[in-house]
Amino acid sequence: MTTDRSVELLRAPSLTDDVPYAYAAATGRLVFTAGACPLDAQGVVTPVGDVSGQARLVMDNLVVALAAAGCAVTDVLKTTVYVASSDRADLVAAWDVVRARFDDHDAPSTLLGVAALGYPDQLVEAEAIAVRPDPVVLAR
Repeated sequence: MTTDRSVELLRAPSLTDDVPYAYAAATGRLVFTAGACPLDAQGVVTPVGDVSGQARLVMDNLVVALAAAGCAVTDVLKTTVYVASSDRADLVAAWDVVRARFDDHDAPSTLLGVAALGYPDQLVEAEAIAVRPDPVVLAR
């Protein structure tokens, strides 16, 4: 069996370039995203103090990162959602936004309350594992 060990690091031009990492990595059809953060185009966390608002921007950014890898939310195998809070209401608020974005594609997910996230004022982050669509299927 031949295996392709190459790793493709992907950036999304419409997302801030003020981060020290690729937004996704792919090997073959398998795609891993970095944690999507609530960063605007200037690299600023927004909206400060708003879990649901940050979750919306996180999901917008995750969709862009997935698209840069040739994927959509319907190609996601699993997500992990982090919320910087010990209040279950905050976790539910973030989850409601994430869940709505996936519509009826109910991929497995882990939802975690954590002590802190990487950027000042950041409350929400989400990462995904996806599979690129089979090019043969797309050609039909």
